[in-house]
Amino acid sequence: MDLLTPLSLAAVAWLAAVVARRALGIPVGWPRTIVVGFFVTSAIGSAVTSFSEFAGIVADGRIMVSMPAAYLVLSLVIAWLFVLGLTALVVLEVVVPTGTLPSPLDLLKGWKARRRRTRRYAQIMKIAVRHGLGGYLRGRRRTDPYQGAAKLARSLKAALNEGGVTFVKLGQMLSTRRDLIPGQFADQLATLQTSADPEPWPEIEAAIRAALGRPVAEVFASVDPEPMAAASVAQVHAARLLDGREVVLKVQRPRARAQVASDMEIILRLSRRLERSTPWGRSLRVFTLAKGFAASLDEELDYTVERDNLRSVAATLDGGIAVPEVVDEHSSGTLLVMTRLRGTPVGAAAPVLAALGRERRAQIAHQLLSEVLRQQVRTGVFHADLHPGNVLVDEDGGLGLLDFGSVGRLDDSTRRALGMLLLAVDRDDAIAATDALIELLDRPRGLAERDLERQIGQLMVRYRTGTGRGGSSGMFGSLLRVVHDNGFAVPPQIAAAFRALAALDGTLALISPDVDMVGAAREQGRALMREAAEPGKVRADLEERLAGYLPILQRLPRRINHVVEDLEQGRLSFNVRPLADDGDRRFLTGLVQQIVIAVLAGSATLGAIMLITADIGPMITPNIRLLAVAGGALLLIGFILALRSLALIFNPRSD
Repeated sequence: MDLLTPLSLAAVAWLAAVVARRALGIPVGWPRTIVVGFFVTSAIGSAVTSFSEFAGIVADGRIMVSMPAAYLVLSLVIAWLFVLGLTALVVLEVVVPTGTLPSPLDLLKGWKARRRRTRRYAQIMKIAVRHGLGGYLRGRRRTDPYQGAAKLARSLKAALNEGGVTFVKLGQMLSTRRDLIPGQFADQLATLQTSADPEPWPEIEAAIRAALGRPVAEVFASVDPEPMAAASVAQVHAARLLDGREVVLKVQRPRARAQVASDMEIILRLSRRLERSTPWGRSLRVFTLAKGFAASLDEELDYTVERDNLRSVAATLDGGIAVPEVVDEHSSGTLLVMTRLRGTPVGAAAPVLAALGRERRAQIAHQLLSEVLRQQVRTGVFHADLHPGNVLVDEDGGLGLLDFGSVGRLDDSTRRALGMLLLAVDRDDAIAATDALIELLDRPRGLAERDLERQIGQLMVRYRTGTGRGGSSGMFGSLLRVVHDNGFAVPPQIAAAFRALAALDGTLALISPDVDMVGAAREQGRALMREAAEPGKVRADLEERLAGYLPILQRLPRRINHVVEDLEQGRLSFNVRPLADDGDRRFLTGLVQQIVIAVLAGSATLGAIMLITADIGPMITPNIRLLAVAGGALLLIGFILALRSLALIFNPRSD
């Protein structure tokens, strides 16, 4: 008997959970439903006893009313107890929706990871508070975050730098989004560096051996234990293959991926919280930015992606700029083996550049800029992170590119719109430039096209002749501010193109202060116009378009004849299906359902109040009338309908 009672209690609790899920009409979690059902079932006995004594059903251990009356009243008591359980479930769903907490099994499996994440989260919060950013994370700052921007930008830079590799890379990404953040923030974040102390050689050697799947000596004749460069994610070592070729090894640090994965989870949580709780977080759509950053960083940690990026860029180069070659048989997702390029990174090449002379420096700067613009406009594949550490220059002025973890890709329509923008800049045509910009970006709601046209026209007049680096970079920066001020949403691929130009700007300044980005853009616009106006190109383009339209043209006479006949004979009609979309039908159905439930709940409640307060009708217990029992049952129905309506409102997943 002792065993039968718990089993019976569990069975009744499970049955109550099933009925509760069906009554509410939403996917309430099973654990909480069964727990509430268990408590409701456990409380039935004491509730029935207490109410029986209060209503006069039982006195001195004897039943004072007829059995049907007793069963009727006590069944209503049990039903109301069940409704109280439903109320608890609805409150739980509003406060802590199903799925927001890990399951008990997940709690047991991942407690170590959660403890580690909690410690890291606390560490990041301490860093933010130490640098005066705690109020912005909590959403309690009432002032605009752009007030006192210079000081706040310095604090943000210091906090991200102290946060580690993932946060440094986040800051670097944000520094290129001048369409989203003020220039003072972008300038500060652009100075973030990912350099780090080198990993001990034994650990790097073990990582190389694990990536190769065999001893290092079976592949390389020698590997320099001293790194050529050490970043937070990877180290670069010089080496020589057994066949004598000089190569470089880009080795991912052993714990880099785990650290980035842990930090990215925290960044996504913080960004979701900021977007939900702060006005500036919603305006910048920080959660969307964080998801895009997570995707790009995940690709950056996969060196097979970088290998494919390197080959894609190499295939589009027009000569004169060198890139490494990948040694496929020894490369993997955590190890990249590439032929070694001779040269010095631009950031450390001041003596080399000084020896080249002013004219040669201007020539190679123009070569680099023209190549990037040509790739963006004509091939669609370009290096998106040409900061001074990723561009090599040798003693003869030859250029080389490194680090292909970030590569942009533009589709045909985007390249065409970008090319049309450059053509409009070359012709000083503000109207065409406005149309190209609208085509290039996602049109915002309520766009004032005439105001946008005037702003772009003013930019063209201001930078018409080009004024060296200051003027050229100023034009692109001003264009980004115009884009942001008019509410444009910049697609990721366009953001990559802007990021490439922003990163390239600092590199060009070190190579030659005289390079003119506006002049190079005009030159690419003219080249594109000449290419588009070639007779052979025009003819081939027309032939391709006509070939696509040929089936339509062949059927067009017959279709026109059908329309004319229907029009003559009065058979021409138009069908409009306003609810053809499934989403529209679901929305309307859900709205009608909620309205009907709310009306029924209100009607049942009003009717119940009238029955309960009526002072007529037979008494079925010494203290309760029959109409009061009927009113209690009707109120029960109204209460369940109201709970179902609330559950549907606060739980959009039920749509």
